[in-house]
Amino acid sequence: MTYVATIEDENKEIASRYKDMLRNSYQTLSREDKLKIRKAFDFSVEAHKNQRRKTGEPYIYHPIAVAKIVANEIGLGANSICSALLHDVVEDTEITLADIEKNFGPTIAKIVDGLTKISRLKKDKDISIQAENFRKMLLTLNDDVRVILIKIADRLHNMQTLESMQEDKQIKIASETLYIYAPLAHRLGLYNIKTELEDLGLKYTEPDVYQDIVTRIKESKEDQDRYIQTFSDPIKASLDKEGVKYQIRGRSKSIFSIRRKMRNQSVTFDEIYDKFAIRIIYKSNLKQEKFNAWKIYSIVTDHYNPNPGRLRDWISQPKTTGYESLHTTVMGQEGKWVEVQIRSERMDEIAEKGYAAHFKYKHGNVNESGLELWLNRLKETLENPEANAIDFVEQFKLNLYSKEIYVFTPQGDIKSLPKGATPIDFAFSIHTEVGMHCRAAKVNGKLVQLNHELISGDQVEIITSINQKPKLAWIDIAQTARAKSKIKGILKEEQKITANEGKETLDRKLRHLKIPNSEKTYNELVNFFKLKTSFDLFFRIGNGTIDNTQLKKYASSRSNAFVNFFKNRIRRSSNQGKPATDENTNNYDMLVFGEEGEKLNYTFAKCCSPIPGDKVFGFVTIKEGIKIHKYDCPNALGMQSQYAYRILPAKWIDSSQQAYKVKILISGIDRVGLTNDVTRIISNNLQINIQNMNIAANQGIFQGKLTVEVKNNEQLTKLINQLSKLDGIDKVTRITK
Repeated sequence: MTYVATIEDENKEIASRYKDMLRNSYQTLSREDKLKIRKAFDFSVEAHKNQRRKTGEPYIYHPIAVAKIVANEIGLGANSICSALLHDVVEDTEITLADIEKNFGPTIAKIVDGLTKISRLKKDKDISIQAENFRKMLLTLNDDVRVILIKIADRLHNMQTLESMQEDKQIKIASETLYIYAPLAHRLGLYNIKTELEDLGLKYTEPDVYQDIVTRIKESKEDQDRYIQTFSDPIKASLDKEGVKYQIRGRSKSIFSIRRKMRNQSVTFDEIYDKFAIRIIYKSNLKQEKFNAWKIYSIVTDHYNPNPGRLRDWISQPKTTGYESLHTTVMGQEGKWVEVQIRSERMDEIAEKGYAAHFKYKHGNVNESGLELWLNRLKETLENPEANAIDFVEQFKLNLYSKEIYVFTPQGDIKSLPKGATPIDFAFSIHTEVGMHCRAAKVNGKLVQLNHELISGDQVEIITSINQKPKLAWIDIAQTARAKSKIKGILKEEQKITANEGKETLDRKLRHLKIPNSEKTYNELVNFFKLKTSFDLFFRIGNGTIDNTQLKKYASSRSNAFVNFFKNRIRRSSNQGKPATDENTNNYDMLVFGEEGEKLNYTFAKCCSPIPGDKVFGFVTIKEGIKIHKYDCPNALGMQSQYAYRILPAKWIDSSQQAYKVKILISGIDRVGLTNDVTRIISNNLQINIQNMNIAANQGIFQGKLTVEVKNNEQLTKLINQLSKLDGIDKVTRITK
C-alpha cells in the first residue's frame, strides 16, 4: 500500500506520537527530565527531517516508537528515552558524537556511542557477522546496560514494521531475532517483549504455520473466554468474601510456544491442553505479599484439585531476573488443566518490565544506575573477549533460555544454576580454584559422579585435591558458560606447560642424536609428522605421543639428503598458503557428535564446504542423513531458529589426544611396595589416568587388573614396556575381551 500524507498531516502525527510516547511516564518525570526529552525530540526531528523509511513515512516515526517501548514497556527513565530518540542520529546524519555530548552530556553520549557501534557492525563483510555483532553488543555491557535494553527496543520496532522489507531480508532478520534477541530479552526478564519477538519471528520464518495457529486461536477465542469466565466465577466469589483486592486476567499461550509444543511433542493444535492460563493480581503491602499469595493459592485449590508436580514457587526464591510469582496447574471443568499464576501488583510490574522495575522497587526509586548491578551476573560470559565469535554466542546462549534450579552449599547458602547443571558447574560457581581442583562431589551426603545432574533442593559438597586438574571431558560435562570458559582456559595453560616440557625433552633428544635444535629442524619435524605448528610438535612430545622410536625414524630419514629434500619439496607445495601459527594447536582428523562423542555417518554440506578443524554442527535431513555445516554457514541461523530439534552438536577432535579405555593384566611375584611402583609409573611418570584397579596377592603371587586411559597404541606400548621392567613383574598383557 502506497504511503500518502501532506506535510501538515505528518507534523500532526509526529506531535501525536510524541505525546503517546510519554503517556505513561509523564506524571513521574521531573520538569528537568521533560525539558531534556523535549530537547532530544526536537534535535532528532531536525536531524532526520530529510529521511524516510522504506514505507515512505518520516524516519522520525522510528526513534519515537523505540523511545515509546523504552518508556512504557521496559520502564526506563529520561536518559534512556533521550538516547532512544537519538539512537540513529550519529549513524545516519551529519551530527557527531561530540555534538551529542555538548547538547546532552556524557551519559547520553556514551549510550548513543554504544548503539552506534552496534549499528556500524552491520556494514562489515565478516562471514560470522551475526555472531560478531552480538558479541560486540554484549561487550558494551561493560559501559552501560541500557545500550542492550534500547537495542532490544529497536529490534522490536524493526520486527513490528518488517512487512516493508524484501522477503529474503525478512527471513534473515527474523531468524537473527529468534536466535539472539528473543533469548536475550527472556534473560533480561522482558517477557512481553520476548513473546512478541518470538511470535513475529515465527510470522516471517514459518508464515503458513503462524497464520494457521492465529486462525485457530481466533476461532476458539469465544469458547476460551466463556470457559475462563466459568472457571473464574467461584474463585472471584471466595476472594470477594475474604476482602481481597484483585483482578483476574485470562492469558493465551503465545503463538510461538504453541508451535514449539506442537513440534516437540508431535501433537496437533487441538491436543494442546494448556493453551491458556489465568493470572490473579492482588494488592498487598510488601510485608504481607507472601502470606497473601499462599492465601489465594489455598482459595484456588479449595475449588480445583492441583497437579502436585506443577507447583512453581518463585516468591520464596525469585528467578535471577527478579521474576516473582506463584504458579500452579489445577483441574478445571470439563477435565481441562488450567495454569493459575498468582502475583502482587509489584511482582506483576517486574514480570512485565523486567530489570527496570526490579531495581526500581529494590532501590525505592527509578534511578537507572541500579541496573548496573546486573553486570555482576553477566561478566562471567565476557571474561574471554578473544574467544571465537560463534563460540561466544553459543556459550552465552547457555545462560539465556535455560530454566533455573536452586541448590545449597554445605553451609546452607543458595546457588542458582541452569537446569541440567552438574557438580562441575557448582564448583566453578563457588570459585575458580574450587572448580580447578574438584576431585569428587557429595550430593545430599552421597558420593556422585561429576556428570551427575543436579536438581532443585540438592545440597552439594565439593571435595578438592591439590593434585586434581581439569580434564578435556569436563568441557562436555559442564553446562554453564563460566565453567566451560574456565576449563578451556586452564587446559590451554596446561597444554602450554606440556609443550614447554616437550621442547626441553626434544632439544635433549636431538643433542643425543647429534641433530641441531634449530627452527629449521623444528619445521622439518613438523612436516615429517604431518603436523601444523611447532606447538603441536612440542605438545605431542611432551605427552608421549611422539616417542624415541619415531624420532629415530626422522633421524634416519635425514641421512638420505636427496630423499629428505624431495619430501620437503612435496610438503612445502602441499602446505602452500597454510602458514603455521601457534594458534592452531589441534591436528583435527575425527568428527564426533553429542556429549557422548558418538561416531555417526555423515556427508559435508555443499553450501559452506566445511573442512576438518572448522566449527561445525550436524543437521539431520529428511532424505540425506546427517549433513555437516559450518557455524558461519549462510543457512546456519535459519536452521538454528527453525529446526533446532534437528541440530546435532558436532566437534572435530585430535585422535592423538583422544583417550581410549584399555584393560591390562599384570602378574608376577609379590613384594613390598610393588603396588606403589605400578601406580607411580602409570600416574606420575606417564601421566596416564587409572579408571579402575583391582590388585590382589595370594601365596606370594601378585596379580592385578587395571583399566587405564591411553591416547594411542604408542603410549600403551610404552606403558607395558615400563611396567615389564619392574622388579617382580613377570608378565604384562592387554586384555582384548
